[in-house]
Amino acid sequence: MARGQWGKQQLVPEAHQALDNMKYEIAAELGIPVYQGSEDYWGNISSRDCGAVGGSMTRKLVQDAEKTIFGF
Repeated sequence: MARGQWGKQQLVPEAHQALDNMKYEIAAELGIPVYQGSEDYWGNISSRDCGAVGGSMTRKLVQDAEKTIFGF
């Protein structure tokens, strides 16, 4: 876990694996050379590329939530 996450309880523990899967799926779609099982070491990946993965994850999560809430 990240340094600021110590002692925080996860509300939905199953979500961690699902978000991890999404992260690596999006990284593959963007052509970023990280592979699941790399133990979350992304030190050789640029900040710009890491941000692109996080932004794409957020965009997809918001779209999914809008579909659930508003039905479109």
